[in-house]
Amino acid sequence: MSFLQELKRRNVVRVAVLYVVASWLLLQAADLLFDAMNVPEAWLRFLIAILALGLPFVLIFSWVFELTPEGVKREKDIDREQSVTPQTGQRINTVIVVLLVVAVAMIGIDRLIPEKAAEPVAAAGQEEVLEAATPENSIAVLPFADLSADGDQEYFSDGIAEEILNVLVRIDGLEVASRTTSFGFKGQEALGIPFIAEKMSVRHVLEGSVRKAGDTVRITAQLIDAQSDKHLWSETYDRQLTAESIFAIQDEIAGAIVEQLGVLMNTGASAPEIVADTQNLKAYELYLQAHKLFIERSDASGAIKLFEQAVAADPAFARAWAGLAAAYVVAPGWGVTDRDYFELAEMAANESIKLDPDLPLAYGVLGQVLWGQTPPRIEDALAYLDKAVALDEQEATSLLWRGLFLIDLGYFDRAERDLTRCLEIDPAYEICRRGVATTRLLAGDVGEAERLYEQGLLKGFNGNADIFLFFQIEQGQRFAVLSAISARYDATDQDWLIEPHFNAMTDRGFDFDAVRASIEAQHKASTGKALDWTAEEYLALYFKNYAAITEYPDNPFWWYPYPEDFKQSPHRKRMIRDFGLFAYWQIHGFPPQCRAVGDDDFECD
Repeated sequence: MSFLQELKRRNVVRVAVLYVVASWLLLQAADLLFDAMNVPEAWLRFLIAILALGLPFVLIFSWVFELTPEGVKREKDIDREQSVTPQTGQRINTVIVVLLVVAVAMIGIDRLIPEKAAEPVAAAGQEEVLEAATPENSIAVLPFADLSADGDQEYFSDGIAEEILNVLVRIDGLEVASRTTSFGFKGQEALGIPFIAEKMSVRHVLEGSVRKAGDTVRITAQLIDAQSDKHLWSETYDRQLTAESIFAIQDEIAGAIVEQLGVLMNTGASAPEIVADTQNLKAYELYLQAHKLFIERSDASGAIKLFEQAVAADPAFARAWAGLAAAYVVAPGWGVTDRDYFELAEMAANESIKLDPDLPLAYGVLGQVLWGQTPPRIEDALAYLDKAVALDEQEATSLLWRGLFLIDLGYFDRAERDLTRCLEIDPAYEICRRGVATTRLLAGDVGEAERLYEQGLLKGFNGNADIFLFFQIEQGQRFAVLSAISARYDATDQDWLIEPHFNAMTDRGFDFDAVRASIEAQHKASTGKALDWTAEEYLALYFKNYAAITEYPDNPFWWYPYPEDFKQSPHRKRMIRDFGLFAYWQIHGFPPQCRAVGDDDFECD
């Protein structure tokens, strides 16, 4: 008799099948019982292991022993003619069939009843997640469509929508998507309101249109419940085109929205009254045109020119003065350097404050002006930035400016709070994300810093990347660094700088004195001007000409963890002293990474 036939004769195969089926049923029952009794899942895994380990012993037992009417006996001690294994096999078959019927029934019940019962739970769970992500008291204001005959009034339609958004932001209990986020969907209306609202995590959407014709204007607005895609309210305003009528329409729209959503907000909130801050329609339109260029960072010189025309048309228009001050103060960063823009920014900001002392942007500009001096007037700059934030805690730019200044001072935790709040207000404000990434890198959280840095790159933001270039060099990411350097000079006539710049950053033994004459000669040949190392602080840092960094830079080189030779250079401590940081710390406290040494010295990690 073959081995397989002997297995069958001794009922080993039947016993194996019986054991597996019985074990499965036991596990199903245990799963239900353990779940009802909140028994830890580890106990179920333990039972599975025990049953799995028991199978070999059961098979060996069924091979060696036989169940007889007189009890269990060793198989070798039983006469084959007196063996009852066939009858035992029939009984085992019957038990297997019964257990299989029970198993099939359990599978049927599991597929029919639990799944149907689970559907409402799953739906409820999905609804809870949806509601958590999209609170009912949330709204986004999409850019209004320009329906003018020539299609040249987009600045005006955008401006109307943004003015309404700025009012809604100040209403207690109402969560409003940022301008950057909502205006990012301009031209994507075909996606549908529900889809757009889901992407912005808002329940309601305000959309509209503007049609200017001669001295009349028609503004249509409609409030939509994105979850049902139903209109809650809509209105069309046909008015004589004056500055006063435009502000009145904005006021009515904001009031109507608050009235419609008042029950959901459950705060008794009301929309702040919109008061016309200029009666000059021309000045207002110039302001809207300038603001559009400024906010989109598309044309610095054009924005400045239009703001200047706006304040010339209405010298009492405080917001236009504040906008002009902001355009002036960022002009050098946009490459516009034909005038002393910091002096002009200070003048415009003071004029704005004189006309309206409650405009936060003007105080933020003054903080920027004092921050950019060498040495910076740290206490006064911070006081102005604090004032700007206090006047409007929803003003992301003021939080950005203060956060970057706090990084300079070494207070990374406080800086991160401001920059994180900036992102909460405006999730699409990528320079704030890069600021948080910088604080994480400086605090030693490399993983989170890289994650945030990559998010910015995915959104097309390449600014404020120098600290990460040095970090990438330390990580051996030479190709990534070379790509970034190449992109930096791609739009200029200074491609010759790519190779020496890369060599200077990657060669630990780089000798600046050996290449200085060559770099200066090529710079003059390509630009027609002598290279001013003091004005080009980035080049001075890259090429290790640290002594030339005497102006307060755009980025706090003294906190960069790389390059190592700069950290060990006396110029690091010299900059901290020259720019007034040490003197400020002595009065207001040292950041965690620095400490006083004696009465007139310090050290930083």
